[in-house]
Amino acid sequence: MGNGIVTLKRGGGRAVKAGGPWIYDNEVESVVGTFSDGDMVLVHDFDGYPLGRGFINRKSKLLVRMMTRNVAQEVDEEFIRMRVKHAWEYRKRVMDDVGSCRVIFGEADFLPGIVVDKFSDVLVVQSLALGIERFKLLIIETLKELMAEDGIRICGVYERSDAKVREQEGMERTKGFLGEPFETRVEIVENGVRYLVDVAQGQKTGFFLDQKYNRRAIRRLCPGARVLDCFTHTGSFALNAGLAGASHVLGVDASESGVALARENAALNHLQDQVEFTCADVFEFLPKLEREGEQFDLVILDPPAFTKSRNSIKNAVKGYREINLRAMRLVRDGGYLATCSCSHFMDYELFTKTIGQAAQNVHKRLRQVEYRTQAPDHPVLWAAEESYYLKFYIFQVCEEK
Repeated sequence: MGNGIVTLKRGGGRAVKAGGPWIYDNEVESVVGTFSDGDMVLVHDFDGYPLGRGFINRKSKLLVRMMTRNVAQEVDEEFIRMRVKHAWEYRKRVMDDVGSCRVIFGEADFLPGIVVDKFSDVLVVQSLALGIERFKLLIIETLKELMAEDGIRICGVYERSDAKVREQEGMERTKGFLGEPFETRVEIVENGVRYLVDVAQGQKTGFFLDQKYNRRAIRRLCPGARVLDCFTHTGSFALNAGLAGASHVLGVDASESGVALARENAALNHLQDQVEFTCADVFEFLPKLEREGEQFDLVILDPPAFTKSRNSIKNAVKGYREINLRAMRLVRDGGYLATCSCSHFMDYELFTKTIGQAAQNVHKRLRQVEYRTQAPDHPVLWAAEESYYLKFYIFQVCEEK
């Protein structure tokens, strides 16, 4: 495991001292000892005060990911099993069901660099850090054992460690079965809606579980409503609207494979006559609907992250402002807008300000119905701002009179 010691610069490591999980290379004064990348190291403040233990990777700008603040604690199999057990017990407590949920959420579960999603009887793992990679199989086996104790039999595990961020850790991107092959289109039920989830080819791990309760929140606005669901992906908001009694739902997405799966999901729920999908660029499609004089009782905006770095925030703001003002024009007077951002760089204040600017630009008044974040299986760790990424508003949209 090595015996390395990382010493911070004077004034360095402010985030980690506040409880954060990361130490960047530019915060470090020295690294000494015998170790390999991926090993555990001790972290000292500039004056030698011990701050804890974490994984080191000199190939990454994110030099150390903290595992424990207890310098006497060995990060061994027993320790990892304890962390996994705590993560599973937490989900059973905070979720109304664990049929499909995020079981491990990296740093927010004190297991940095790994995500595990459960889709019915299948686990999907995404390992993004060199240090945690060594414990990946142990984490999976521990989860399977814990779930078996609760009468849940996991029939297959699929790895989706194909994110580009692995290359920043000096790791190759990889995906495939961990164990015996199985049918990678998995049926799940969430909020009473049936979905086919493609764990091999879908985005991220195959399905966005973080919006579970936000999807449920829009349902009370849907009976008898005409609904437009933008960036529908595989149809999740649209299908919730359909099952809630919407008179008609139109889902739009630029991905042909996403729209094809959304149509399958509509048929799976016997909603194909009520919920339709079209493949189009939302930025081009909304002005087209506006020119045609279309109006909706509810418009939903669930776009991908328009920014994944601080450098592109200005362009992201333009994108969010554009789609929100277009959407507001398509909401009938007194109708509703559900709008969100999944980029943590587009923080709460900036997202809120951008929506307000969009409303001013199109002379609409917004009445906030509610503000929400991600489901609690994606816990927000206050010391790790990256874990607070999903912002979700529901507004009533009124004409200025």
